[in-house]
Amino acid sequence: MTALLLLPLVLPFALPALARRALDRLAPAAALWAITACAVVLAGCSLAALGAFVLTGLLKLPLFAGLGELIHPLHTASDLVVLPAAATSVGVLAVCGWTLGRSVLHQTRAFRAARAEAGSGPAAGDLCVVDSPHPDAYALPGRPHRIVVTTAMLRSLDGAEREALFAHERAHNEGGHHYFLAAAELAAHCHPALRPVRETVRLAAERAADEAAAACVGDRRLTARAIARAALAGQAARSGRPAFAAAATTGPVPQRVQALLAAPRTAHRTGRRAAALLLACTAVSCVAAVTGTADFHHRVEIAQGEEKR
Repeated sequence: MTALLLLPLVLPFALPALARRALDRLAPAAALWAITACAVVLAGCSLAALGAFVLTGLLKLPLFAGLGELIHPLHTASDLVVLPAAATSVGVLAVCGWTLGRSVLHQTRAFRAARAEAGSGPAAGDLCVVDSPHPDAYALPGRPHRIVVTTAMLRSLDGAEREALFAHERAHNEGGHHYFLAAAELAAHCHPALRPVRETVRLAAERAADEAAAACVGDRRLTARAIARAALAGQAARSGRPAFAAAATTGPVPQRVQALLAAPRTAHRTGRRAAALLLACTAVSCVAAVTGTADFHHRVEIAQGEEKR
């Protein structure tokens, strides 16, 4: 059981490299779905493994063994392994809960401030213009979705580039990319190895919006120019927007511009291999977590006298 439950804690360390490989070989929208789903599942499996370690350690204590109605000793690995693992798991879960709670509070405040700022300026449909000397533009989710752009950003681009920028931000809202960014942020607080995956998910979201904007305006070179000029102008922009509010000025812009100037990526054998590696890593983690948890439950039932060994 112990060895099985260690797998969901180790496998997330492989995801950052696999995620970058998948993004390089898959279409951006497909990579966004695959990487985010794998990160969430791996995070859930790691939490399940930590929870199983905590419960195992607690049931080794007489008080909790009595509460669990154990009439036989719970057969597990040596107490020299189980009890330190349980104590470590408690500490890890406490840190995860603390950092996640702080992040939620911070992002909630940032979201409310952004919605209030968007509501203070003139609006035309889903476009909100904010009077600010800092060039910035981003997709703000909510009811209704908004595209927030500052007057300084509008002055930095010509008419065609503005349309490409608006198409990019509109693609974020229409694609629900804030859900992917929020899920990646949640996963990052569940396992430290998943923190680098946040940036990969963000890049995948930006690449997907780049492709959607290029298709909308019908000019990949114009879209690349708009993204590059917006990013250059927005270097001095404030970072007060919530982390799940996607913006065209984020991510490795030169890489995104290079991808726009190249031909659109189509599915091929290496892309399928990258997706298969992601799926295999996630599947192994799921099987290990489910099997380890089921084995733990079976051992508890034996200790309760409900089943024979």
